[in-house]
Amino acid sequence: MRRMSAATLTAALVLTLAACGGGPSSEGPAAPDQLDPSADLSKQTLTISNWDKYMPEDLPATFKAKTGTTVTVTKHATNEEVVAKLTAGGDSGIDVAFVSGQYAQALAEQGLLEPIHPELVPNLKNLSPEATQLAYDKGNKYSVPYTWGTTGLCYRRDLTGYDPDSWKDLLDPRPALKNKVTMLATERWLMLPAQKVLGFSANTQDKAQLDQVKDTLVKAKGNLLAFDDTTFGDRLKSGEVALAEAWDGWCPTDQKDIKFVVPKEGSDLWVDTMVILKSSKNKEAAHAFINDVLDPEVHGWAVSNILYKVPNAAAMAKVDPALLKNYPALAMTPADLLKGEGLVDLGDAGPAYTQIATEVTAK
Repeated sequence: MRRMSAATLTAALVLTLAACGGGPSSEGPAAPDQLDPSADLSKQTLTISNWDKYMPEDLPATFKAKTGTTVTVTKHATNEEVVAKLTAGGDSGIDVAFVSGQYAQALAEQGLLEPIHPELVPNLKNLSPEATQLAYDKGNKYSVPYTWGTTGLCYRRDLTGYDPDSWKDLLDPRPALKNKVTMLATERWLMLPAQKVLGFSANTQDKAQLDQVKDTLVKAKGNLLAFDDTTFGDRLKSGEVALAEAWDGWCPTDQKDIKFVVPKEGSDLWVDTMVILKSSKNKEAAHAFINDVLDPEVHGWAVSNILYKVPNAAAMAKVDPALLKNYPALAMTPADLLKGEGLVDLGDAGPAYTQIATEVTAK
């Protein structure tokens, strides 16, 4: 899960999508184009938009060597940044984009995505069966999952003096941990601990429930050192922080005494995906690119280099056992991940989440 932007940028996304139609397209998802399985890929080119360092740097060169397709990579810092390009009107020039699942859902509902043609992506067979059951796109009709994971508690056992197992340990920490706790600032994950403690969905759109979530977060704020999406790992290593809300891949469990646990109340299932734009003029090459990423040797790069699990059974089977020992969250099974609640697009409730996050994190 690539770090997402602040609440203000999410608000910009909502406004951008609204400007393109005010919600899901009345025409529904676009029909698939007729594609040529035998197309000469050397005559096609691709522009891929991805986060920095989120795929092998030599992937464009190796893909060209296999197919003859020239690949240009553009980088985006946030989901909101690339979605703004894709929804600005006209041809963005982007053929394939990496976005988080709920954003893929929103783009599909706007009719901006080409349906995935399974016959052009034979390596879909490498995906874990659970990867076809994702809440934002069941059956992978418009997106192909790239990485997935969950959110939990990352803690220093030597500093906490016990093993926390509840979101309450974060929201209402023991007195000795006051001001030695951090929470994620990005709105979906800022809300998550309170939603789970209160027994609500991570996708709730109920105003009364959201009011309770806000009240819980406001009370928790007094015990926090900071809202921190980026440096909590270093703070744990230095001992400045004893307990942090963290994405699984960002918890430095290779360090002595640092552990990761999914709280007993449950957590989320986040997914980053690959999508093909309806406006792409190179859809055969786009499918071939996704197929290449799903090659176990290519997809396994993400596990070894960015420490994120991939929904590719063949790739996960090749992971170095020593890596799994140092980062036990990588060994979490697809079935365990699916116990987490899949994040979906919030639709009209998006601005309410943004407003709460802004009010809670404001100084």
